[in-house]
Amino acid sequence: MADASIWLILLASALATYVWRALGVLVAGRIDPDGPVFEWVGCVAYALLAGLTARMILLPIGALQATDLGCRLIAVALAVLVLRRSGGNIALAVLTGVGALIILTALGLRLV
Repeated sequence: MADASIWLILLASALATYVWRALGVLVAGRIDPDGPVFEWVGCVAYALLAGLTARMILLPIGALQATDLGCRLIAVALAVLVLRRSGGNIALAVLTGVGALIILTALGLRLV
């Protein structure tokens, strides 16, 4: 009986996993990628990313907490400036922001 219950549990687990995947495939083919649902999902994703980024800058935890708020804000401002001036080059903007934060922190500036 123990062998049968293991197979039953395995079958139930597989069904619980693959039923949702199959439903996702069926529904995904019917959703308009330019429609309001996708637009809303994109807006929610950007809002979550912005909220998490703002929290990391304003209320950091861990090693980032030891840095000065003013240094973090200057690094973000420089990264945004480079992002706008470079035509949206995210890698260059991130490198600029990280580099600025490292340099400002190494200099030991206390701005705020």
